[in-house]
Amino acid sequence: MFGRRTDATLVRDLTRMRRFMPYISPRRNDSLFFMPQDVAADAALEFVKKQNLERPKNRPITLFHLFLRSCSQAVALRPGLNRFVKGGKLWQRDGVWITFSAKRKLVDGSPMITIKRRFRPESETLDEMVDDIYDKLEFGRAGKKTTSDKEMGFMLRLPGPAIKVLVALARVADYYGLLPRKMIDADPLFSSVFLANLGSINYPAGYHHLWEYGTTSMFGTMGRVETNADGSRKFVANWTYDERIEDGLYSYYSLRMMRKRMEKPELLIGPVKSARGR
Repeated sequence: MFGRRTDATLVRDLTRMRRFMPYISPRRNDSLFFMPQDVAADAALEFVKKQNLERPKNRPITLFHLFLRSCSQAVALRPGLNRFVKGGKLWQRDGVWITFSAKRKLVDGSPMITIKRRFRPESETLDEMVDDIYDKLEFGRAGKKTTSDKEMGFMLRLPGPAIKVLVALARVADYYGLLPRKMIDADPLFSSVFLANLGSINYPAGYHHLWEYGTTSMFGTMGRVETNADGSRKFVANWTYDERIEDGLYSYYSLRMMRKRMEKPELLIGPVKSARGR
């Protein structure tokens, strides 16, 4: 409260304009910027094929794993992406947190499961990341409830007006930095980036809004792999992000870094050294 949060530290070295922006555009969806991105996929697909020769058959590396990996590394290397606006102030998030969604089963009508994970690109390898994600997916697909599921299940047993009051109280507590860290860590809408793999259902990439609740400042969708006229392959990644967290040039170079790491997947194998400050 008053300059403190359990999940972030206050960013102080800001220009006057950037400090003033949350008051000009107080809502996240007043501040959306959209960026389409074509990503060459040939090198990544060949890399996946080669890596999977030594992987368990039931736990293959996929293109989406590389997408998750490139995003986590870029957020670590470009920490200006890992910020959010809350209470009229700009905050630097503690840790790289990515939320992503997956079908419980790959059939029409199957419910979605949402996974939130703390990525540690400075210490974990690609294989370690992939194996931990499979562990979390197996937990979710087994129907086991997360802390967030249990909280929502409890609230949905209450009358509608009571739910509105509780959500309003949570918003106020979040605004003033009073939410406990345990509650924040369990909530999928308090993350650095939210990602969706529309290619897994053979859909093109689309744009997604940002939620006003929580602190997620970026949403990325990955579309299906497509073949260019010259026979090369690509996919489209579409980004929606809150322009209040960083300037356009910084954001452009950051997204370009994600694309570079997808197109040179050998960069994704080992840990990276995180940056400090901007």
